[in-house]
Amino acid sequence: MKTRSIAAALTAPLALLMVACGTTDSEGGNAEAPEANDSADCADDTTETADGPVSITDSYGRTVELDKPAERVAVLEWQQTEDLLTLCLTPVAVADAEGYATWDTAEELPAGVTDVGTRGEPNLETLFGTNPDLVIVEAYTAEDEIIKQLEQYDVPVLATKGADAADPVQNMLDTFELIAAATGREERADVVVDDFNASLEEAKEELADADVPTDSFVYFDGWIQGGNVAIRPFGQGSLMGELGEELGLTNAWEGEVDPAYGLGQTDIEGMSEVGDATFFYTGTTDPAGDINAELAKNRVWNQIPAVEDGRSYAFPEGIWTFGGPHSAQQVIDAYVDLLTQ
Repeated sequence: MKTRSIAAALTAPLALLMVACGTTDSEGGNAEAPEANDSADCADDTTETADGPVSITDSYGRTVELDKPAERVAVLEWQQTEDLLTLCLTPVAVADAEGYATWDTAEELPAGVTDVGTRGEPNLETLFGTNPDLVIVEAYTAEDEIIKQLEQYDVPVLATKGADAADPVQNMLDTFELIAAATGREERADVVVDDFNASLEEAKEELADADVPTDSFVYFDGWIQGGNVAIRPFGQGSLMGELGEELGLTNAWEGEVDPAYGLGQTDIEGMSEVGDATFFYTGTTDPAGDINAELAKNRVWNQIPAVEDGRSYAFPEGIWTFGGPHSAQQVIDAYVDLLTQ
């Protein structure tokens, strides 16, 4: 897991998510036509795709105009890849398909999708060789360098907002609905959002009726750096933190966080200061090193109440903590399942 310090995150949020975790090295190149998204959810989908010209405003006030809803879409970030698949469309190109398959299991990427390399440095020649009619990118300002680079190829570019600590859940849904509008899949998006809201309400009621030892919690991930363990709590303004609080839990992390993603940085001693909070952490093993194995060896870690009392829970593998509605549903299910087991 590649990392950034909080100071760096505060001044340069552009690369925070791209290098936050799960980055794999891949060289683009699958010229085969991608297979259709034949997931069970999409196989049963009866929603219609709109037709006619499209004119939408993206996350940074840029007008994106299409002669018709986009069909051949290239995507450079995992949430947006997941979103497109949830809308029952298969992208023609994605960034870091191997990493996506490891970290995001909410939607399976069909075979034949061209891999254009890393999310931070995609191979643009390979990307535009797939003949997309729309490129979806995650950006942080309207003047982002990646937008300028993509616009040189005379293909419409839809810029979505990577994160918004003011309301991360709504930002996640807004991104999903923006992609739906660009592809004419608004009817499908309405079904997905309704399902998400219904599952959230159902889960909230289930937790309210459960005998939970404490409603205080911290979700974290981390990495091994120079032989030391660095821990990243998901604080106020993080999607993971806010989903937990939507369920009626209380995020116990009160340390400094970056203003976009709500992510903190601490060590084992810092985590020992959150009182009796229950711990949750990613169950996906980072190829760069297993932080959980290192934590288990540490005496101070094992004396923290959540660990000592057996209230430190691994999420199922492959739940992307910066994903779309279907990843968010996986998160909700994991919180409830682990707290009521």
